[in-house]
Amino acid sequence: TEKNGNALFSAAAGNERSADTKTADIENNSEVRIIKKWDLPGELKEVSGIAYLDEQRFACVQDEEGSIFVFNTASNSIERKIAFGDPGDFEDIAVIGDIAYVLRADGKIFEANIKHNGGKATEHNTSLTVEHNVEGMCYDQANKRLLLAIKDDEPGKPDFKGIYAFDLSKKTFVKEPAYKLDLKNELLRSPGKKKDKTIKPSAIGIHPTTNDIYIVDGPEAKLLVMDNSGKIKRMLELGKDFSQPEGIAFGEQGEIF
Repeated sequence: TEKNGNALFSAAAGNERSADTKTADIENNSEVRIIKKWDLPGELKEVSGIAYLDEQRFACVQDEEGSIFVFNTASNSIERKIAFGDPGDFEDIAVIGDIAYVLRADGKIFEANIKHNGGKATEHNTSLTVEHNVEGMCYDQANKRLLLAIKDDEPGKPDFKGIYAFDLSKKTFVKEPAYKLDLKNELLRSPGKKKDKTIKPSAIGIHPTTNDIYIVDGPEAKLLVMDNSGKIKRMLELGKDFSQPEGIAFGEQGEIF
C-alpha cells in the first residue's frame, strides 16, 4: 500500500518478474512489476497498514482513526467499518481468524474481534515507545507471534534496529529483539546516503511459501528481503509509482500487495 498515493498494488518482485517487463521496470527505476492497481476511497487517504483477508478483501487501518476498514477489491469500496478505539496514530494490522491486532506508533497493540461490528479493543503494552516510532507489524505463524519493526532509532544503539516479538500464547512482549537489522550492511545504504541515514521500516510481512521476511522502507521506497534466520538477501527498488509505501501483505499463493 502507498500512503498519500491512496492506492493498493498487486506486484511481483525480483526473479518473479517476466523478461518482457524488465525494460519498462528499469525506465521506471523499479525492480518490481505492478500487475494491478486499485484506487482507494478518500477515507483511506492516510492508509498505513493492510492485512489480506481473502481474494478480494483486505483489512486496512489509517493513522488517524481507531477503526478497521474492510476494503473490497471487486467493488472497489469499503465494505465494512469496525470501530475499536479512540483516534490515534495507528500504523499496521495483522489478522488471525476473527481477531485483528492493530499497532499504534508508540508500541501499544490493540486486539479486536472483527466478526462483530465494533466494541472496545483489549490493549497490550510493549517496551517500545513513540521514540522508536513503531510502524511495522505482521503475524509470524510458524512461531505463533507478532513481529514488530521500528522505524526510527534504537536509543543509544546506533549499530542496529530491532525487530521484536509479541508472544501470542502468553500475550507478552519479548524485550530481546527477534532479529537485528545490521545498519552497517552495505545493502541497507543507497549511493551517497549519509551514514546516519539507513533503513526506516514502515511495514513488515512474511512470505507464505518461502518464509522470507519482507520489510518496506517507506521514505526510500525500497523492499528489503531477508531469510527467516535474519540474513539479508536483497534490496529492491520499488520505483516512482510508490511514494511513501507503508503497508505490505501476501496472498495465499505468495502474491505481494
